[in-house]
Amino acid sequence: MDEHIPVLFAEVLRLLQPRAGGLYIDGTLGAGGHAGGILEASSPNGRLLGFDRDPEAIRFASERLGRFGDRFTAVHASYAAMAELAPEHGFDQVDGILLDLGLSSRQLEDPERGFSFLLEGPLDMRFDPTQGAPAATLINKLPEKALADLFWRYGEEENSRRYARAIVAERPLQTTRELADVIEKAAPAAVRRKRIHPATQVFQALRIAVNEELRELEEGLPAAIGLLRPGGRVAVISFHSLEDRFVKNLFRDLARDCVCPPGQPVCTCNTVPQVKVLTRKAVMPGDTEIEMNPRSRSARLRVAEKL
Repeated sequence: MDEHIPVLFAEVLRLLQPRAGGLYIDGTLGAGGHAGGILEASSPNGRLLGFDRDPEAIRFASERLGRFGDRFTAVHASYAAMAELAPEHGFDQVDGILLDLGLSSRQLEDPERGFSFLLEGPLDMRFDPTQGAPAATLINKLPEKALADLFWRYGEEENSRRYARAIVAERPLQTTRELADVIEKAAPAAVRRKRIHPATQVFQALRIAVNEELRELEEGLPAAIGLLRPGGRVAVISFHSLEDRFVKNLFRDLARDCVCPPGQPVCTCNTVPQVKVLTRKAVMPGDTEIEMNPRSRSARLRVAEKL
């Protein structure tokens, strides 16, 4: 699948409903695929503000979307900071916001970024290579129990203790292949026979931890909802059960019209719903998209509208 055709592209545009003159935010620019679709659909005068922590993504997307002129503005920052930064660019009340929480193909396929266990490269995994500690620091410095807890919490890895023990025995590890080989050797025979590589969930857990992705979502999604004008929509594409659960629960909580204790005969809370959930169930890729892009298999899209 071409890297410029993003996951659930048609579904995002259908549910966000970009229109001429609208203001939109893409909190995770990546290669600019979704952003380009939103700008096309909101022509001739819709505007889009794009955030990304990855300076290479900012550069690439800015080149790709340059044809839209001043309708597009890129900001090298986390989407978690949008409540503060978006108003500085005139985006204080917007019509739609997209958060695509997946890893871009450009990031995954660059061995120097260290995201893939299939490519030899440094154990980095930082979205912004100039900020924070790389994955190698966690792998080589964390105590065994802390490593196991990390693999379980962020990767839901059933063999977390086994893999942590093997890693500590082989430290220091500096490259993606070194780490993947240690995990593969330590994996139970039944796991090695599976189609999915034994290191998949460990690499996912490390990436989430290195980039503090769950904290970003916990801060960024409420900020996004706060920037929406009434009738504005927020769309979130997640690829991990922890992320999807947070989005689902936040949307559900903000859509409630009563938070009184169960069994209370009369409502006294005076709760006013803040959003309407537009996706009763998460929207998932169809068979054709999954066949063209197997990485899309775990994508889940949820959308809510500001009341």
